[in-house]
Amino acid sequence: MRGPLEPKLVARGRRVYAPDARGHGDSDKPHDDAYYGESLMARDVSLLIDRTGADRVHLAGYSMGAVVALLATAGDARISRLVVGGIGAGAVEVGGLDTRAMPPELVSAALTARDAADAPERTRGFRILADASGADRPALAAQIRSVHRGALPLDGIKVPTLVLAGESGPLAIRPRVLADAIAGAELTVLPGDHLTVVRDPGFAESLTRFLSEG
Repeated sequence: MRGPLEPKLVARGRRVYAPDARGHGDSDKPHDDAYYGESLMARDVSLLIDRTGADRVHLAGYSMGAVVALLATAGDARISRLVVGGIGAGAVEVGGLDTRAMPPELVSAALTARDAADAPERTRGFRILADASGADRPALAAQIRSVHRGALPLDGIKVPTLVLAGESGPLAIRPRVLADAIAGAELTVLPGDHLTVVRDPGFAESLTRFLSEG
């Protein structure tokens, strides 16, 4: 969740760290499922905070990163303000990304199919997006097979929290359910789906406003 948000936050006097998630960006991309899962990524976040030497940080995550951010915040007292985007009721009812809308076995099959035309129609868009972005598809498939499936420790989150969702995002249906499960959380719903909402001007405005309040 960096991109155009970074200069907005820097302009407000913030230092921004945007780690690559496992299997993404310039990080190592093993194809073994054992190296993946949001719990391991949450540990990575805490290790990064160790490296910065900060005693208080704000954290924002989107989609898979939002699940990572929830886990990290529940387990690390240094995180004092939180923004989660692109997820909704699934985080409460399923325990992570909404696998009802994104069945891991079908996404994995799409990512590992020999050709996009061979991918399951329901999840073919994930394959097309991965190809378009030059992603390491076997690494992404390993992550999706390792997706968090247990209950999230939402009652352990006691910091100010903002839930951001697109009104037509399939992975963020009924975001009020998630906001209500986190004590005192705010909810902002914006036009767009899972991919387009992040380009809505209100997304960056809402996020930077909320993080600047603490």
